[in-house]
Amino acid sequence: MVVYLQAFWQLIRFEYYLLRRDFPLLRERVRRYPCAPSRADNNLSSQLCSAMDVVCFCYPKQALCLQRSAATVCLLRRHGVPAQMVMGIQHFPLRAHAWVEVDGHVVNDKPYTREIYAELDSC
Repeated sequence: MVVYLQAFWQLIRFEYYLLRRDFPLLRERVRRYPCAPSRADNNLSSQLCSAMDVVCFCYPKQALCLQRSAATVCLLRRHGVPAQMVMGIQHFPLRAHAWVEVDGHVVNDKPYTREIYAELDSC
């Protein structure tokens, strides 16, 4: 239950930056979020991503990919998973997207997301 509350709080936290259109500060908050000491549980990242999926489903507004990815990275790092938020662009049709990776593997989106979007930045 605590994980769901943590996920919900992270969504609210990053919605604040989106409402203010303060994308540089959002990125900086994700970049500086500390990673707790690593845990040996191999299923932890998938369990935390599943918790975020449930919270996003129940969230009163649609969580945008940037908000969701920022919140997921912070949730994962809080539990000792060294996650990175990646932002990319698709050239045609022009589209931007954000997702989360752990050890170079996409964890909160389709596994082939890296093939669709060219990476612009990660934090």
